[in-house]
Amino acid sequence: MVAAISIACYNRAMTQSVEVVCFGMIIPSIVMLVDEFPAHNTGALVSRVQEIIEDDAAIIACVMRQWNVRSGLIGTALGNDARGKQVVRKLKQLGVQGKVRLTNSFATPYEVDVSDRTGHRTYFWQRDAYVLDTLDTADLSLLRSAKLLYVDWYDGDHILRAMDEAHRQNVKVFLNLEHGHHDARLLKEYVSRADIVQASTDEVQREGDPYTVADTLLDAGAQIALVTLASDGCVAATRCQMLRVRAPKVDIVDGCGAGASFSSGFIYGQLHRWSMEKSIRFAIAAGSYKCTQLGVDSLPRQAIHRLAREVRVE
Repeated sequence: MVAAISIACYNRAMTQSVEVVCFGMIIPSIVMLVDEFPAHNTGALVSRVQEIIEDDAAIIACVMRQWNVRSGLIGTALGNDARGKQVVRKLKQLGVQGKVRLTNSFATPYEVDVSDRTGHRTYFWQRDAYVLDTLDTADLSLLRSAKLLYVDWYDGDHILRAMDEAHRQNVKVFLNLEHGHHDARLLKEYVSRADIVQASTDEVQREGDPYTVADTLLDAGAQIALVTLASDGCVAATRCQMLRVRAPKVDIVDGCGAGASFSSGFIYGQLHRWSMEKSIRFAIAAGSYKCTQLGVDSLPRQAIHRLAREVRVE
C-alpha cells in the first residue's frame, strides 16, 4: 500500500488546467560525460555531471514547462526520503503540475547514465515491478482538462488504463514505442489506442526499414507515425503524406534525452496546430540541439527555431 503525502504548494497547482499530461515512471538520474566508455575492469575520467529527472515522460513534462506549456506529470510513487523529496521540490520549482506520492514502503529508485563524445550512452536502470505497480493507483484526474497524453511502451500494460481514460476524455495519445513495433501484441494493444506513435530503427535498437515501420504503425491504427533514425533524422507519415527528414550536423556533447526532446518538439508543434512539416522540423531540431547540451535544462525555443531552418525535408 502506497501512502500519499501531500505537498501543499505543489498540489495546489492541480486546480489549473493542463495542455499535456505525461504518464510514466519518475526516477531521479545522474548523467556523467566521458570521452570514451571504458573497457571492463578499467575506468574513465568524468568530465561533467548533471542531475536530471527521468524517464521520458518526466523529461517531456519538464521541457514543456521551459516552453511555457502547461504540463502535468502522473507517475510512480517515490520513496519518502531525501531523493524523493528533492524530485518533488524540482517539479514544483519548474511548475509541472500533478501529485507526487511519497511512501515509506521503498526507497526512491535511481538511474545512472554515462554518455560519450560520440553521442552514445549506457544506462543503469532501477525498474522494480512493485514501483511500476504504483502507476495502477495513480490519480488520472489531470486528463480531464488535457489536450494530449504521453506514454512509454516500456512501462508495460500499466499505460493502458491511462490511454483508455484519455479516449474517454477525448484526449489525443502520443505513444513512444521505440523498437516495440516488432511485437504483434504491442501493435494490437498499444498502437490501436494511440493517435501519434514514435518508433525507432537505429542499429542499436534493431534495424528495420523506416518506411515499412511507418506503414505498419499506420495499419495498426496510428494517425501519425514518426520513425526516428538517430543522427540520420526520421520518417514522418500519415495516410496521405510521407516525409523524409534529415537531421542537421551538430557538435555532440550528450545524447541522453534526445528522443524525449524530439517528442517534446513534435508535441509542441501539434499543440500550436502547425503543419506536419513544421512540427517535424522543430522536433528534429529539438532533438539535435539537445545533443549539444549536457542534460535537458537548457533548450531555448529561439535556438531550436534557428536550427530548424537547417533541417532538410524530402
